Amino acid sequence: MAPIVVHNSLKPGAPVPFVPKDVGKVSWYACGPTTYDLSHLGHARNYVSTDIIRRVLMHHFGFKVNFVMNYTDVDDKIIIKARRNRLLELEKDKPYSPEQIRDIVFKAFVAYADSNLPLLLSAGDAAGLNENNYQERKESAYGHVLVGGTLSGEGKPSDPEAKVKMHLNNMDSAAQSLKAGSSFEGADEILLPYLDSLYKETIDTSDQTIFTNLTQAMEKAFSDDMKALNVLPPDAVTRVTEYVPQIVTFVEQVIKKGFAYEANGSVYFDIAAFEKAGNTYARLRPESKNDKTLQEEGEGSLSKALEGKKRSGDFALWKRSKPGEPYWPSPWGAGRPGWHIECSVMASDKLGDQMDIHSGGIDLAFPHHDNELAQSEAYFHECDKGEHTWVNYFLHMGHLSISGSKMSKSLKNFQTIQDALATTYTSRNMRIVFLMSRWNDGVEISPDMRKQADNWETTLDNFFTNIKAKLSEAAGVPTDAVKDLSLASTKRGLFEELEQAKTDVDAALRNSFDTFTAMQIILRLVRDANIHMNDRAAEPNLQAVEAVARWVTKIVGIFGLDAGAAPPYEGLGWTSASSAAAANVDPKTAVKPYAAVFSKVKGEVEAFGLSDTSVRALLEQQSPENEFTELEKAGERDTEKLALPFIRATSRLRDELRGIVSSATPLEPKTKHAILALSDRIRDYDLTDLGVQLDDQTDKPSLVKFVPAARLIAAREEKAALLAEKARQKEEARKAREKADEEKWAKAKVTPQDLFRSDAKYQEWDAQGLPTKLADGNAVPKSQIKKLTKEWEKQKKLHEEYLTKFGPGA
Repeated sequence: MAPIVVHNSLKPGAPVPFVPKDVGKVSWYACGPTTYDLSHLGHARNYVSTDIIRRVLMHHFGFKVNFVMNYTDVDDKIIIKARRNRLLELEKDKPYSPEQIRDIVFKAFVAYADSNLPLLLSAGDAAGLNENNYQERKESAYGHVLVGGTLSGEGKPSDPEAKVKMHLNNMDSAAQSLKAGSSFEGADEILLPYLDSLYKETIDTSDQTIFTNLTQAMEKAFSDDMKALNVLPPDAVTRVTEYVPQIVTFVEQVIKKGFAYEANGSVYFDIAAFEKAGNTYARLRPESKNDKTLQEEGEGSLSKALEGKKRSGDFALWKRSKPGEPYWPSPWGAGRPGWHIECSVMASDKLGDQMDIHSGGIDLAFPHHDNELAQSEAYFHECDKGEHTWVNYFLHMGHLSISGSKMSKSLKNFQTIQDALATTYTSRNMRIVFLMSRWNDGVEISPDMRKQADNWETTLDNFFTNIKAKLSEAAGVPTDAVKDLSLASTKRGLFEELEQAKTDVDAALRNSFDTFTAMQIILRLVRDANIHMNDRAAEPNLQAVEAVARWVTKIVGIFGLDAGAAPPYEGLGWTSASSAAAANVDPKTAVKPYAAVFSKVKGEVEAFGLSDTSVRALLEQQSPENEFTELEKAGERDTEKLALPFIRATSRLRDELRGIVSSATPLEPKTKHAILALSDRIRDYDLTDLGVQLDDQTDKPSLVKFVPAARLIAAREEKAALLAEKARQKEEARKAREKADEEKWAKAKVTPQDLFRSDAKYQEWDAQGLPTKLADGNAVPKSQIKKLTKEWEKQKKLHEEYLTKFGPGA
């Protein structure tokens, strides 16, 4: 059997063999969210892709995975947002006059432009910008960016242009606020940094609830998002605020080993000392080692004023807290942990001095993950043992981008997970989008990608629905009949394709968890199974199709596409939402709506008083209640299976009614119309509203399918809307024809002799009514006479047609 190979950021290039340090076990640390705002689709890409790999390791390859994830609840972004929100609340509570409010907003407006959109300001004339000339200056300074250009005028737009658009949106809102009146409404985004610049040092941070209220709310929101996306919860969760003493101890050890130094109350990692001892820095991104921009981003926007670094690339392990920032005691004074140190301490505490996998988004590779590696390897460094290996495999999930820019909270070009699930995505659909790309590749969400994902899901939906219906229909073949089938079948084709698909999917997953290829293999197999199932030339081998369906069910379960399923995923098709909801409901209660429909239909059929023997036999002999009781006694709790006796009984009555209508049996027109109406209502309303679709078949009973009621109702409403639109267009066409006819005959009523006599362009006409002189007294030119004669002859013919149709004097 081929080994599992994986793309390892520590060893760029081709995938390398995956060999955990303990046989059958995998230790894994994943960088969790910084809890300062709602999570967006970029986060979903990271955590869903991580979840897929985790599930594959556990449920396909059989590893026992110890999965640890952190919450960053101390960070510059958290401090800034919490503090600014508090300052804005305090400002809005002050008893300002309308004039004072306007003055504050205006100053914030100019300050925001000065800081983020300098081209809006005239050279040396900051006061020249106001809400009235803002739009003009905006178009002049940044119009080319707004229509898709770049700041430099070269290349394609990316993050800098996205950031400009974000800032302009904030300015747009503030400008409207200034124009609308003297209130803070609409100006929050420009007020936040302005108020922070004025009052940040006045905030009392001894009460840390200003920060924890935010982080706890965002942590819960993230957890809810992950649950909604069917992401497995971590085996262990860590938080920075719960690890501050351990972080202090960890930093002390790094200092003792000579790889860090204290300066002005902060502690910095000494990269030069680390490398001099034989260690490698920036192992993940050596090309970014001296990237000042990335280094500054890694330190955080509140840390630019910290002093005492020996070299610019050295990074903070511990930061001296300034006024307006949270703080904890340490040997170096009141301060707070640096960003990178938290993961080193928490991961080492949970997983020891070496782990199999560390993962996160690709944007964390440098400096965050490179700094994690350095400080952890420094902590565990032993002079006589060479370079320490803290992580064996680093997995980085690719970016999710939109319009060429990374989806980012800081750029505000994101859609939150909550909003996405409420509007444009389902959890399953979003996961399919990510499965249809490789986890370490970037993903650009496009209409084409969404369409491919939708088609993939629809194909599987229909396949599962159809095979369940076919198995239910087949006499003597119960739904759970086939689980492990011998390949000794006389119809080997589909079985052989299934075995090949199993081999190919396993190979794809062994090749660095290549779900893109696996999804294509599944789709091809399902399409082949559909062809086999619907082959009219030969009786399909439903056992082979069922075997395919059960295997596909297992794989999509492993991929996390069915939130209602649990390993070992031995069912058939998606778990029923109604069944899941009814799992703890009394069976009689669960089937009550289906029994009610049967009872209602039975009563209506009896009221027809039909003499047909087949209908009478069904009315007298069908006993779905008895079938239901047997299922209930057997312990069945699947609502679909429990409801099937009532649905089948209803469907059989409908089939017989349709048969009577199409047979030679004489029926009163009124009765025939009523039967057809009842037949349509049963199919289109009674059963549709319960999530049951009836497919009429020639010379066979209707095929019963369970389909989400919402989908069936939506299709019914769409069909009704199309019919209504068709009727509307038909009526409009009729009215247009009537109007055209009216206009035609109104014109036809005029005699050719009178055709031109009312035209002011002429003053004389001959006996036939053809103009001879123009209004100015000149003779009508010969060229016009020829044209006028043709019109006259045409009118003569039209008038004769009028006389024929309506008669003289009409």
